[in-house]
Amino acid sequence: MTALHSWPSDADGLARLYPRNPHPTLRVNFIASADGAVTVDGLSAGLQGPGDKEIFDLLRVSCDALIVAAGTVRAEKYDALRPDPARRLANGLSEFPLMVIVSGSLDLDPEQLIFADAPIHPIVFTCRRAPAAARIAEVAEVIAVGEDRVDLAAAVRHLHERGATQLLCEGGPGLLGSMIAEDLVDELCLTVAPLLVGGAAGRIAQGTPAPPRRMSLRHALTRDDMLFLRYARASTR
Repeated sequence: MTALHSWPSDADGLARLYPRNPHPTLRVNFIASADGAVTVDGLSAGLQGPGDKEIFDLLRVSCDALIVAAGTVRAEKYDALRPDPARRLANGLSEFPLMVIVSGSLDLDPEQLIFADAPIHPIVFTCRRAPAAARIAEVAEVIAVGEDRVDLAAAVRHLHERGATQLLCEGGPGLLGSMIAEDLVDELCLTVAPLLVGGAAGRIAQGTPAPPRRMSLRHALTRDDMLFLRYARASTR
Protein backbone atom coordinates (compact mmCIF):
# COMPACT_ATOMS: atom_id res chain seq x y z
CA MET A 1 0.00 0.00 0.00
CA THR A 2 1.33 3.45 -0.93
CA ALA A 3 2.11 5.60 2.10
CA LEU A 4 0.55 9.06 2.43
CA HIS A 5 2.89 11.24 4.47
CA SER A 6 2.56 14.57 6.17
CA TRP A 7 5.61 16.82 5.88
CA PRO A 8 8.65 15.33 7.73
CA SER A 9 9.78 17.04 10.91
CA ASP A 10 13.41 17.35 9.77
CA ALA A 11 15.64 17.33 6.69
CA ASP A 12 16.75 13.73 7.30
CA GLY A 13 13.15 12.56 7.19
CA LEU A 14 12.65 14.25 3.84
CA ALA A 15 15.90 12.76 2.50
CA ARG A 16 14.73 9.25 3.39
CA LEU A 17 11.74 9.74 1.09
CA TYR A 18 14.02 10.65 -1.87
CA PRO A 19 17.03 8.32 -1.50
CA ARG A 20 19.92 7.70 -3.84
CA ASN A 21 19.38 4.30 -5.40
CA PRO A 22 21.85 1.39 -5.46
CA HIS A 23 21.31 1.07 -9.21
CA PRO A 24 21.67 3.69 -12.00
CA THR A 25 18.62 5.95 -11.95
CA LEU A 26 17.33 8.76 -14.14
CA ARG A 27 14.95 10.77 -11.96
CA VAL A 28 12.94 13.68 -13.33
CA ASN A 29 11.47 16.49 -11.24
CA PHE A 30 8.54 18.58 -12.46
CA ILE A 31 5.80 20.81 -11.12
CA ALA A 32 2.31 21.24 -12.57
CA SER A 33 -0.96 22.84 -11.57
CA ALA A 34 -3.98 20.78 -10.53
CA ASP A 35 -5.32 21.15 -14.08
CA GLY A 36 -2.02 20.07 -15.65
CA ALA A 37 -0.37 23.39 -16.58
CA VAL A 38 3.41 23.32 -16.44
CA THR A 39 3.86 27.11 -16.35
CA VAL A 40 2.16 30.36 -15.36
CA ASP A 41 2.91 33.19 -17.79
CA GLY A 42 5.55 31.00 -19.41
CA LEU A 43 7.55 30.18 -16.25
CA SER A 44 7.35 27.47 -13.61
CA ALA A 45 7.91 29.96 -10.76
CA GLY A 46 4.23 30.85 -10.64
CA LEU A 47 3.41 27.28 -9.57
CA GLN A 48 5.83 27.02 -6.66
CA GLY A 49 4.69 26.85 -3.06
CA PRO A 50 5.53 25.50 0.42
CA GLY A 51 7.83 22.47 0.30
CA ASP A 52 8.63 22.61 -3.40
CA LYS A 53 11.96 24.41 -2.92
CA GLU A 54 13.06 21.95 -0.22
CA ILE A 55 12.52 18.96 -2.51
CA PHE A 56 14.06 20.80 -5.46
CA ASP A 57 17.21 21.51 -3.42
CA LEU A 58 17.34 17.99 -1.92
CA LEU A 59 17.23 16.31 -5.33
CA ARG A 60 20.06 18.54 -6.57
CA VAL A 61 22.16 17.87 -3.48
CA SER A 62 21.87 14.10 -3.92
CA CYS A 63 22.36 13.76 -7.70
CA ASP A 64 25.57 13.08 -9.63
CA ALA A 65 24.48 15.09 -12.66
CA LEU A 66 21.68 17.54 -13.45
CA ILE A 67 20.31 17.38 -17.01
CA VAL A 68 18.41 20.31 -18.51
CA ALA A 69 17.36 21.27 -22.02
CA ALA A 70 18.86 24.42 -23.52
CA GLY A 71 15.43 26.06 -23.83
CA THR A 72 14.83 25.64 -20.12
CA VAL A 73 18.29 27.03 -19.35
CA ARG A 74 17.41 30.15 -21.33
CA ALA A 75 13.81 30.59 -20.16
CA GLU A 76 14.45 29.96 -16.47
CA LYS A 77 17.76 31.88 -16.49
CA TYR A 78 19.79 29.09 -14.91
CA ASP A 79 22.83 30.17 -12.94
CA ALA A 80 25.84 28.19 -11.69
CA LEU A 81 25.14 24.83 -10.06
CA ARG A 82 26.35 24.83 -6.43
CA PRO A 83 23.90 22.80 -4.30
CA ASP A 84 25.22 22.84 -0.70
CA PRO A 85 28.80 21.58 -1.29
CA ALA A 86 29.40 20.94 2.42
CA ARG A 87 26.39 18.64 2.65
CA ARG A 88 27.42 16.78 -0.49
CA LEU A 89 30.94 16.20 0.84
CA ALA A 90 29.54 15.05 4.19
CA ASN A 91 27.48 12.44 2.31
CA GLY A 92 30.52 11.15 0.42
CA LEU A 93 29.65 12.85 -2.88
CA SER A 94 31.71 15.14 -5.09
CA GLU A 95 31.68 18.81 -4.10
CA PHE A 96 29.63 19.73 -7.17
CA PRO A 97 27.38 17.64 -9.45
CA LEU A 98 27.87 17.77 -13.19
CA MET A 99 25.75 20.36 -14.99
CA VAL A 100 24.53 18.80 -18.25
CA ILE A 101 22.77 20.73 -21.01
CA VAL A 102 21.10 19.16 -24.04
CA SER A 103 21.21 21.35 -27.15
CA GLY A 104 20.84 20.34 -30.77
CA SER A 105 21.61 23.87 -32.01
CA LEU A 106 24.22 25.08 -29.48
CA ASP A 107 22.20 28.29 -29.18
CA LEU A 108 23.62 29.13 -25.77
CA ASP A 109 25.07 32.28 -24.23
CA PRO A 110 28.57 31.71 -22.82
CA GLU A 111 28.09 34.77 -20.61
CA GLN A 112 25.07 33.29 -18.84
CA LEU A 113 26.00 32.47 -15.24
CA ILE A 114 25.47 28.75 -15.76
CA PHE A 115 28.73 28.97 -17.76
CA ALA A 116 30.45 32.16 -16.63
CA ASP A 117 30.19 31.40 -12.90
CA ALA A 118 30.36 27.60 -13.03
CA PRO A 119 32.64 25.90 -10.48
CA ILE A 120 33.33 23.20 -13.08
CA HIS A 121 32.71 23.33 -16.82
CA PRO A 122 29.21 22.14 -17.76
CA ILE A 123 28.77 19.35 -20.27
CA VAL A 124 26.78 20.18 -23.41
CA PHE A 125 25.46 17.20 -25.34
CA THR A 126 24.75 18.05 -28.95
CA CYS A 127 24.63 16.29 -32.32
CA ARG A 128 27.27 16.11 -35.03
CA ARG A 129 25.29 18.36 -37.40
CA ALA A 130 25.07 21.21 -34.90
CA PRO A 131 26.68 24.46 -36.06
CA ALA A 132 30.11 25.29 -34.75
CA ALA A 133 30.06 27.23 -31.48
CA ALA A 134 33.63 28.06 -30.53
CA ARG A 135 32.65 30.35 -27.63
CA ILE A 136 30.60 27.64 -25.95
CA ALA A 137 33.50 25.20 -26.36
CA GLU A 138 35.62 27.63 -24.29
CA VAL A 139 33.26 27.46 -21.29
CA ALA A 140 31.83 23.93 -21.58
CA GLU A 141 32.76 20.41 -22.57
CA VAL A 142 30.86 19.91 -25.83
CA ILE A 143 30.15 16.28 -26.71
CA ALA A 144 28.39 15.19 -29.91
CA VAL A 145 26.17 12.12 -29.57
CA GLY A 146 23.98 11.33 -32.56
CA GLU A 147 24.00 12.59 -36.12
CA ASP A 148 20.86 14.72 -36.66
CA ARG A 149 19.59 14.83 -33.08
CA VAL A 150 21.01 14.32 -29.62
CA ASP A 151 21.13 10.60 -28.81
CA LEU A 152 19.91 10.71 -25.22
CA ALA A 153 20.59 7.03 -24.55
CA ALA A 154 24.20 7.54 -25.62
CA ALA A 155 24.42 10.64 -23.41
CA VAL A 156 23.17 8.65 -20.41
CA ARG A 157 25.70 5.88 -21.12
CA HIS A 158 28.47 8.47 -21.31
CA LEU A 159 27.50 9.87 -17.90
CA HIS A 160 27.39 6.38 -16.40
CA GLU A 161 30.89 5.71 -17.74
CA ARG A 162 32.06 8.85 -15.92
CA GLY A 163 30.63 7.52 -12.66
CA ALA A 164 27.49 9.67 -12.71
CA THR A 165 24.77 7.08 -12.09
CA GLN A 166 22.21 9.15 -10.16
CA LEU A 167 20.86 11.50 -12.81
CA LEU A 168 18.31 14.27 -12.29
CA CYS A 169 16.39 15.96 -15.11
CA GLU A 170 14.52 19.25 -14.60
CA GLY A 171 13.10 19.66 -18.09
CA GLY A 172 11.79 20.98 -20.20
CA PRO A 173 8.75 19.17 -21.59
CA GLY A 174 10.39 18.37 -24.93
CA LEU A 175 13.38 16.75 -23.24
CA LEU A 176 11.13 14.73 -20.92
CA GLY A 177 9.02 13.63 -23.89
CA SER A 178 12.13 12.42 -25.69
CA MET A 179 13.35 10.59 -22.60
CA ILE A 180 9.98 8.85 -22.26
CA ALA A 181 10.07 7.89 -25.95
CA GLU A 182 13.52 6.34 -25.45
CA ASP A 183 12.38 4.58 -22.23
CA LEU A 184 15.04 6.27 -20.11
CA VAL A 185 12.94 7.54 -17.19
CA ASP A 186 13.21 5.52 -13.99
CA GLU A 187 11.53 7.92 -11.56
CA LEU A 188 9.17 10.89 -11.73
CA CYS A 189 8.94 13.34 -8.85
CA LEU A 190 5.85 15.45 -9.50
CA THR A 191 4.69 18.42 -7.45
CA VAL A 192 1.01 19.29 -7.91
CA ALA A 193 0.23 22.91 -7.07
CA PRO A 194 -3.29 23.78 -5.82
CA LEU A 195 -4.00 26.07 -8.75
CA LEU A 196 -6.28 26.10 -11.78
CA VAL A 197 -4.40 27.86 -14.57
CA GLY A 198 -6.34 27.19 -17.78
CA GLY A 199 -5.14 28.89 -20.95
CA ALA A 200 -2.68 27.34 -23.36
CA ALA A 201 0.04 26.25 -20.93
CA GLY A 202 1.62 22.93 -21.95
CA ARG A 203 1.94 19.67 -20.06
CA ILE A 204 5.12 18.33 -18.45
CA ALA A 205 6.00 16.11 -21.45
CA GLN A 206 5.51 16.59 -25.16
CA GLY A 207 6.87 15.11 -28.37
CA THR A 208 6.74 11.82 -30.23
CA PRO A 209 4.01 9.45 -28.98
CA ALA A 210 5.37 6.48 -27.07
CA PRO A 211 3.88 3.32 -25.53
CA PRO A 212 2.61 3.97 -21.99
CA ARG A 213 5.06 2.97 -19.25
CA ARG A 214 3.66 1.58 -16.02
CA MET A 215 4.89 3.41 -12.91
CA SER A 216 4.49 2.60 -9.22
CA LEU A 217 3.58 5.30 -6.69
CA ARG A 218 6.21 5.15 -3.94
CA HIS A 219 4.75 7.91 -1.77
CA ALA A 220 2.41 10.87 -1.64
CA LEU A 221 3.49 13.77 0.56
CA THR A 222 1.46 16.85 1.49
CA ARG A 223 2.16 20.32 2.81
CA ASP A 224 -0.22 23.28 2.85
CA ASP A 225 -2.37 21.93 -0.02
CA MET A 226 0.70 21.12 -2.13
CA LEU A 227 0.97 17.46 -3.20
CA PHE A 228 4.31 15.76 -3.81
CA LEU A 229 4.30 12.42 -5.66
CA ARG A 230 7.21 10.07 -6.28
CA TYR A 231 6.75 7.42 -8.96
CA ALA A 232 9.24 4.70 -9.92
CA ARG A 233 9.29 2.02 -12.57
CA ALA A 234 6.85 -0.73 -11.69
CA SER A 235 9.75 -3.16 -12.10
CA THR A 236 13.47 -2.44 -12.33
CA ARG A 237 15.38 -3.22 -15.50
